[in-house]
Amino acid sequence: MIETMDDRDGWIWLDGRLVPWREARAHALTHALHYGSSVFEGERIYGGRVFRLAAHSARLLRSARMVDLAIPWTRLMIDEATRAVVAANGLSEGYVRPIAWRGSEALGVSGIGTATHLAIAPWAWPNYFSGEARLRGVRLRMAQFRRPAPESAPGESKCGGLYVICTLEKDRAIAAGFDDALMLDWKGRVAEATGANIFLSIDGRIVTPKPDNFLDGITRRAVIGLCHARGLEVEEREVWPEDLARATDVFLTGSASEITPVREIEGRHYQVGPLAKMLIDDFAALVLREDAEGFGENDHLVDEPVERAA
Repeated sequence: MIETMDDRDGWIWLDGRLVPWREARAHALTHALHYGSSVFEGERIYGGRVFRLAAHSARLLRSARMVDLAIPWTRLMIDEATRAVVAANGLSEGYVRPIAWRGSEALGVSGIGTATHLAIAPWAWPNYFSGEARLRGVRLRMAQFRRPAPESAPGESKCGGLYVICTLEKDRAIAAGFDDALMLDWKGRVAEATGANIFLSIDGRIVTPKPDNFLDGITRRAVIGLCHARGLEVEEREVWPEDLARATDVFLTGSASEITPVREIEGRHYQVGPLAKMLIDDFAALVLREDAEGFGENDHLVDEPVERAA
């Protein structure tokens, strides 16, 4: 029997309490199901703790504010709920999905009158690109859809509705024999993969697209910090498709993919060189170090004022 996402043992934190996994349900007329009015996070559990939990919870709240979704829990409350549900499921390694959405109290394009719900679900899940495929490097296809302009959509929000083009491009890439798709932005610049940021080594310099209406990943920030600790300069700038031909090492970063080398972008081949391998090792060491320091509670990892319960 195949284990599906809705038929599992365990617990999900839902609207203030732990409920059995199979009972965490939403109605068919939930606003978010029809209009994509949800925001979410993807987080990693290492050694029973969530990596940079405070930063993730703060970003969830920031995403919600960008799409006028009022979450009635503070960052500290969300942190506490996350730790509680991870412990309830007895997970030492895995993935966490917090998601907030507009409910079924009203239905129409307008979200007025709907209540905001929040669920936090953790489960055992390996790297997005797992095992040998990750170490060998993944293959990317060039996406057809582009990341929207700031005037078109709040792309810095991790909003569910904005991911429909990512799902389409990811599925098309897999159907064509690739692992993922590389997306350009509305100007034709290199932006990101469907669920991960991208780094390139060009002429001995580490380059990454400056977040411009797409997500500035928490793992991305951690990797930039690791590079700086090594004395390596990271250039955040506009990256154009012609830059792909000049790159040697290419790798992706994200909570789901962690650090994953790229070996091909639609006919362009890259070595899985020492840079990505070094950063994979450095990231593993960072996780252990922050685990020892109790990184789940480190407010200094949050880049905005900490919200306090009234």
